Amino acid sequence: VSPGVYFHKSKTGEVIYVGKAAVLKNRVRHYFQNPKNRDLKTHALVQEIYDTDWIETESEIDALFLESEMIKRYMPRYNILLRDDKSQLFVRIDMKSDWPHVSFTRNPADDGAEYVGPFYNGYSVKKALRYLRKIFPYYTKPDGKQTSRLDEDLGLSPRRAEGSDAYKKNLKKLMSYIKGNRVAIAKELEKEMKQAAAQHDFEMATMYRNKLQAMKELQRRVMFGDREHLDISKDRALTDIAYILGLRQPPKRIEGFDISHQSGDNVVASMVVFTNGVSNRAEYRKFKMSKQKNDDTYSIYETVYRRLSPKNIASWGAPDLLLVDGGKGQLKAAIKAQKERGTHFSIISIAKREEEIIVHQADSFVDVSNVQAALPNGVIVRSDGEFLVINLHVGQRNLGSHAKNLRGETSFSPYADVTKLFQRIRDESHRFAIGYHSTLKRLRQTASSLDDIPGVGQATRRKLLKAFGSLRAIKQAEEQAVAEVVGPRLARTIKQVL
Repeated sequence: VSPGVYFHKSKTGEVIYVGKAAVLKNRVRHYFQNPKNRDLKTHALVQEIYDTDWIETESEIDALFLESEMIKRYMPRYNILLRDDKSQLFVRIDMKSDWPHVSFTRNPADDGAEYVGPFYNGYSVKKALRYLRKIFPYYTKPDGKQTSRLDEDLGLSPRRAEGSDAYKKNLKKLMSYIKGNRVAIAKELEKEMKQAAAQHDFEMATMYRNKLQAMKELQRRVMFGDREHLDISKDRALTDIAYILGLRQPPKRIEGFDISHQSGDNVVASMVVFTNGVSNRAEYRKFKMSKQKNDDTYSIYETVYRRLSPKNIASWGAPDLLLVDGGKGQLKAAIKAQKERGTHFSIISIAKREEEIIVHQADSFVDVSNVQAALPNGVIVRSDGEFLVINLHVGQRNLGSHAKNLRGETSFSPYADVTKLFQRIRDESHRFAIGYHSTLKRLRQTASSLDDIPGVGQATRRKLLKAFGSLRAIKQAEEQAVAEVVGPRLARTIKQVL
């Protein structure tokens, strides 16, 4: 009777469909019953199913997270054919606003708002947020427009009298809850309840008690299970990585690194985190390089050196495996940074074009003898001086340096799951780095345009960008709206220049 995610596989072991279910047993059994009610695409899928695997989750909503992640990792062909939603759904919260609201979008923008997702089943996510609104009241319209007094009395909308800061604190708890930090939120609510009771504020203590009770009631319906409790032994990619690299156990925390810049300008780096094989956006970090130059190896060195500082290890946690996007030069730079920090984490790289795994024979902190002995026929391991180069997908080639899938498949690799996971981490680190680079580039262009206007300095520029979000929004705004931020005289000048 458990909810979870299931994987239909073909005879070769390829994952051809990923789905979620409130009750796994009933959903999987449904595929093999009532053949008359199937459409042609579902019939074709059933004809090709040879094996089915599954991972149980704590709730249906947790299954939504996992389903979305696994579809992005494996890109199963039948999910493309059978998918109901035309695109993925994100939960958006505009924390820059004085009175933020919660909304949904299929096209996340780099506008400073918080985005959680993506999800493939929009109906289920919206239903979950309606339940959570009873515990963490929020607005559904900008600045609380069209919100009735009844919503406040029912506890669905925040009380204005409590102030914007208290409301934002409540929204941060909502976001933390969505991202899986249920246990921490429950402990915090319990602590606040006891503090209110100790101060004889029994009305407030009752409110916290009711929230705790509501969380317990929702546990079976909309509980976001702690990803640390996923059964990672069911994730074949993680167990295979441990086997190939001779690790003591499957890596719980894998960190991926990439660099993005334009001819040495706005050089940035990304660090993405996959916890138990699932992207963990709350743990992502971005770095702006201290030296702006076209040198990826130096940038990787600086990024890994900063990441492995004692302060960051204590704050962010220790990685089980570091995955660098690049070749031997980038891997040597990362190893140099690790040596200077005196840490001993497993570290490898993945080459862009051929997507081969590169391991340093002495300093990657993997069992090199195991690599050469463990891999079966159909996998190539070659020694290249101080490095080992592992090709897990013989007969497959990639058409581009950042393509999302290997093309030209001639035979199914026994380690396709590992390749898919590494591709997913690499593509996510690339996306995150490019996003940060684009943000800095746009802000630089915006700053340049505003700085050319007489009377606009750094403080005024910050005010305008905080109020409107972008140069384009300032251009489109009415002069009166700009005047409310900077005064009528300067607003007239800004509108004339822009």
